[in-house]
Amino acid sequence: MSDLQDAAPQSGEKLDLIYGLNDRPAPFVAFLAALQHLLAIIVSIVTPGLLICLALEVSREETNMILSMSLVISGIATFLQCKKVGPFGTGLLIVQGTSFNFIGPIIGIGSAMVAAGTPVNQVMAAIFGVVIAGSFIEMGVSQILPWVKKLITPLVTGIVVLLIGLTLIKEGLISMGGGYQAMQDHTFASADNLIMSCTVLAIIIVLNRIRIVWIKSSAILIALVIGYILAGFMGYLDFSGLKDAPVIQIPTPMHFGLSFSWGLFIPMAFIYLVTSLEAIGDVTATSKLSNQPVDGPQWMQRIKGGVLVNGANSLLAGLFNTFPSSVFAQNNGVIQLTGVASRYVGIWIAALLILLGLFPAVAGVIQAVPQAVLGGAVMVMFGAVAASGINILSSIHLDRRALLIIAISLALGLGVAQVPQILEHLPELFKNIFSSGVATGGIAALILNVVLPETHK
Repeated sequence: MSDLQDAAPQSGEKLDLIYGLNDRPAPFVAFLAALQHLLAIIVSIVTPGLLICLALEVSREETNMILSMSLVISGIATFLQCKKVGPFGTGLLIVQGTSFNFIGPIIGIGSAMVAAGTPVNQVMAAIFGVVIAGSFIEMGVSQILPWVKKLITPLVTGIVVLLIGLTLIKEGLISMGGGYQAMQDHTFASADNLIMSCTVLAIIIVLNRIRIVWIKSSAILIALVIGYILAGFMGYLDFSGLKDAPVIQIPTPMHFGLSFSWGLFIPMAFIYLVTSLEAIGDVTATSKLSNQPVDGPQWMQRIKGGVLVNGANSLLAGLFNTFPSSVFAQNNGVIQLTGVASRYVGIWIAALLILLGLFPAVAGVIQAVPQAVLGGAVMVMFGAVAASGINILSSIHLDRRALLIIAISLALGLGVAQVPQILEHLPELFKNIFSSGVATGGIAALILNVVLPETHK
């Protein structure tokens, strides 16, 4: 997510770093810095997979495996970004994790497939098949970035990111009420669920009022830990998933098999394009913070390498049964906080992520948290995605043309998301293409951006 692009210093201003890009901190110092990065991202890495698995009613054992692989794959991607292996990676302190952008289409279309009678394993096979297919879009984009940037402008990107955030808020509210399982057993929005979710939300708000920077940056994690303890006192922690969990999770490629769904591929393809452009902003922000060039051939090489890893890692994610990953922007805040921009710290982060992923007990403990507790945090996270879209749109000149494009794109995207019956009598191909609000709004923004001429004063 690119919600912290503005965290970079202004052009020409250099950050006073304790450890520069190529400095090697002492092992203990590197470990402590890596731990701070880990605390900033671990919730964000596992949350998308957990929400998708809960919504699609994936078994506990398989959810454990998916969450474990999210950590492992994020670790591999982080290593590639920091180390830079051939054309892969940026050579910056870049951390990668499971992307929030894909949650909406995956849950929306996956749930429809389950409701239509498709077995869960077949739905997961289709999802991972699409994840693999979509990864080639991102890898291709990395080679034609200048052309793609002309076609998908900040106006289009801002609209799509805003739509992603707005469509995710529904999923956040469902989590606050206790999730899809609570809807089935008629405990949705019960007093206990609302107490847990609202407590977490309130704690996040309170902690953000505190002036101590590290508390602000860890607010979501602290709130979830307190929510976790509260759930334990209320008798809602369920550790049954730990009983059958293996001691070590051996990565198993294509556990669910592979299939394909055009209905899922269309919105996912569009999001892959947007995620590629988000990565440009995130890599540029990290370059600024590391006192590195933000234009010229070296910068462009880093951009290409960063987007290439985004795609290659999504390919790995699909093969090893987890969801697409992208560059995380929140770690830019940690670089500012610590003054440590050494890419060698990233190798420590990668090692910690892989180690955590190989021990399923970690995923089991995370899985034990009630969805209502998670809901209080994801409302903030999903709101941050929408706010990121608004931030992108606020950076451009909103003339009559731009406002018209925003108005039509949001109306169509949110309209389809709220009233999918509007597509009922369309041919199957068009129904597949426009079944996602993000895809509908994104396609509208892209077409209007080309069709409506820009007026230059």
